[in-house]
Amino acid sequence: MADPGSPQRLWARRAWVAGCWRESVLLESTADGYWSRVQPESPQPEGATILPGPALPGLVNAHGHAFQRAFAGLTERRASGSDDFWSWRDRMYRVAWRITPEQLEVVATQLYIELLQGGYTHMCEFHYLQHVGDGSRYDDPLAMTHALMRAAATAGIGLTMLPVLYGRAGFQQTTLRDDQRRFASTPDDVLHLRDSVRAMKAPLVRAGVAIHSLRAASPDTIFELIESCGGDEGPIHIHIAEQTGEVDDCIASTGARPIEWLTQHVALDARWQLVHATHAMPHEIAAAAQSGAGIVLCPSTEANLGDGLCDLPRWLAAGAVMSIGSDSHVTRDWREELRLLEYGQRLLLRQRNIAAAPESGSPASAERLFNCSLAGGATAAGFANWGLQPGARADLLVVDTEDASLLGIPDEHLLDTLVFSSPSRPWRDVMVSGRWVVRNHRHHAEGAQAFQAAMFSLANSS
Repeated sequence: MADPGSPQRLWARRAWVAGCWRESVLLESTADGYWSRVQPESPQPEGATILPGPALPGLVNAHGHAFQRAFAGLTERRASGSDDFWSWRDRMYRVAWRITPEQLEVVATQLYIELLQGGYTHMCEFHYLQHVGDGSRYDDPLAMTHALMRAAATAGIGLTMLPVLYGRAGFQQTTLRDDQRRFASTPDDVLHLRDSVRAMKAPLVRAGVAIHSLRAASPDTIFELIESCGGDEGPIHIHIAEQTGEVDDCIASTGARPIEWLTQHVALDARWQLVHATHAMPHEIAAAAQSGAGIVLCPSTEANLGDGLCDLPRWLAAGAVMSIGSDSHVTRDWREELRLLEYGQRLLLRQRNIAAAPESGSPASAERLFNCSLAGGATAAGFANWGLQPGARADLLVVDTEDASLLGIPDEHLLDTLVFSSPSRPWRDVMVSGRWVVRNHRHHAEGAQAFQAAMFSLANSS
């Protein structure tokens, strides 16, 4: 691992610059961890570190709940006549109700290490697990927030904290269920947590706000939060149109579909990130895309929960800003997310290379999806610059060219193969803000004993 604050001078035979592979790329970073120079077609300089494989920028994971890593794989049995999102949610609540700040830190540390190994260098934490199980406040009201921030610091991943507005159990329910009391928050709570995180000035940490969903926050509290945000440039995230049941309830309660209601009542802009947006009609897609709002797709979780498939071709054709998230973290590698995103569309439409757009110069699905996710993830996390470019944070991934899936692959098909030939080994090396956090596939803080103990305790607690 590099010395803290040490500038880097790297040279890659090939690197992903400005949306495509470039040859002989010199990469220099500043002491505070930002790229100061990215120069393709540069002769190998004396004294530079020669990267052992092609370099890609890390991706932002634009949506996730760290505590849900604690039950990945543990909800895959059906005990009754049906199993859907809502029955999964009830089981998720049982874990959410029990987990302590200490356990959350351990679980999140393990998760963040795995995300780094899977090619994510920044995480957007949709943070609604904030209080004691009975809804009371911890002596330190930010106990759960601090647990996540310590985990991110240990792992070395960047973090955008998104405290969540959560005030009711449903469109027709004005209060929370007993098993939702940990989530209770007001607009003032959300803003206080956001501002507290910013005031800490922790390295690699920034903050925005989130609204759990239209069903879990009343219009009045949503409007109050938005008005209080004013011109603040931080991102604003919301779960929306994930489930057909949610859409039906929204229509019954408001007379409009979820995205339709949001675009009619809120002045959306580039700060807004519509998470899932699975069940959207053409007019909703057009309105959301025209507003500049982004969508955050979570293919592995949407598949795991049986949410359905979004209208990806229409979102792409509308020019919507798009990013990806691992949400419940059943998958923790962006290659798998992009693969599943494309494959779901192929199964639905019975065609191939759905995301590709040869008419506009993007004949490769992997290239288009990666570039969209790269730009969209930056916006979702609140960055003006991202990727291998001057002014962006000095993050990168080094490809393991000895991976069996890549052997004999022509250079121009490398990204295609990274996404569509599996299984893949973890990234050989991972850098975050000019510091190596993964070298030769190993993270500097690996060690699963504490995670195993936390998992055992959660599984066996009453």
